[in-house]
Amino acid sequence: MPDTRQADTRSRPRRRGGEGSERLTTPQIFRNRLIESRLTPNAISLTGFTLNLTAAGLIVGRLFFLAGVAFIVGSIMDTLDGRYSRMSGKGTQFGAFLDSTLDRLEEGIVLTAVGAYFASRGDQAAVAAVVAAVLFSLVVSYTRARAEALGVQCKVGLATRPVRVVILAIGLVFARGASLGHFSLLAPAVYVLAALSLVTVGQRIWHVRRELSAPAGGAF
Repeated sequence: MPDTRQADTRSRPRRRGGEGSERLTTPQIFRNRLIESRLTPNAISLTGFTLNLTAAGLIVGRLFFLAGVAFIVGSIMDTLDGRYSRMSGKGTQFGAFLDSTLDRLEEGIVLTAVGAYFASRGDQAAVAAVVAAVLFSLVVSYTRARAEALGVQCKVGLATRPVRVVILAIGLVFARGASLGHFSLLAPAVYVLAALSLVTVGQRIWHVRRELSAPAGGAF
């Protein structure tokens, strides 16, 4: 009697969605290969830092549009390193520390270059706004870190990191109108950044005060 098992197997239709028959999408394949690669979250963080240094150098050279592009790409890298760390499982405590430290440095370095530009033009009001933006942006980050050390989640406020990045990026890209007209949004962006950062500091102080006093019902 002839063996018909091979024929039966060939004639049997494949079940879609069964175990071992699932097909990965292109993003899933790319993600898996990325995780299996030697790329580390620290490498992404350092790449973002390098791009922000490049942006600062381009600002000094008055190449604002290119500076804005470098700043945007560098900031995107800063958001990817945390996600890649969680996705790949390659994250370390030092990596988290390095990421936070570089984020503060990047923002300060780019704004310092912006302040130097305004100083060269004798625009003292804009220079003061840059200093205020740097100060209040650092305090925004500090209030969150200090609150979380006390066990309070503190992500409230208008000028979160992504919002600050968008405001400054718009100011850089349209620092000279970007061939769209004779206007400049760099100084207004700095003024808005300083004002919103100050408001955010107040919002976070009030939020932490309310969260810490709520259980005990104590006064300020």
